[in-house]
Amino acid sequence: MRGIGQPAGRIDTHSHLLPGIDDGCKTVAESIACARVLVANGYTHAFCTPHIWAKYVGVSRASVPRWCAALQAELDAAGVPLTLVPGGELNLFLGVTRTPADDIVPLALGRHVLCDIWAAEIPHFFEESVRWLQDELGLTVILAHPERMRAVQDRPERVEYFASLGMLLQGNLQCFADPPGADTRRCAEQFLLEGRYFMLGSDTHGPETIDVRMRGLKRVVELVGNARTNVLTRENPMKLIPSASAES
Repeated sequence: MRGIGQPAGRIDTHSHLLPGIDDGCKTVAESIACARVLVANGYTHAFCTPHIWAKYVGVSRASVPRWCAALQAELDAAGVPLTLVPGGELNLFLGVTRTPADDIVPLALGRHVLCDIWAAEIPHFFEESVRWLQDELGLTVILAHPERMRAVQDRPERVEYFASLGMLLQGNLQCFADPPGADTRRCAEQFLLEGRYFMLGSDTHGPETIDVRMRGLKRVVELVGNARTNVLTRENPMKLIPSASAES
């Protein structure tokens, strides 16, 4: 993994920049276009977090760093100063506890794993899945975009339950630019103002939606100011990256 060092700017903790891997960027050109927008908005680093779903074959601890290195070479050649960090977005599906450990890609190959789940109600296997990641694999679970879950939109207090399980929360920037009154924006702004989020990510999937995600970043600054935004987009994300001496 490429050396990290102390970043000078923001760190995007959730993106689908790797081309042709999942439902994110389709080509290297799209990846470069998105990276340019991130850099223009103060980002110096981005976690590449492809979906870890059965239909996306080959996503693993071995493959993601290789794909990151290949895209990094393209960014460097194009003169785009964005450093990529490997990771993955693990779906908490029924049976996830049978997933081989090598197919789970922690953020920066460290001790935090980004997870998502799409549910109108919290499923019976949710807590078991979280406990398995925590107790068996020794990982801290970060729940991606809880504000996009129907189960949370209907009952925002469920974030207390996630906290009781020792989970951290990642908010999606796009939700802050959704139409006023949208359930996603209502929950995202509530959780931001209540200090529920550990970090924010763009969840970039391609050039066609990255501008609205950056408008969401501007809305975050409007709501909580630069200092708090920096905690969520720089200081806390840096805690996910092992020290340079621990990197390989």
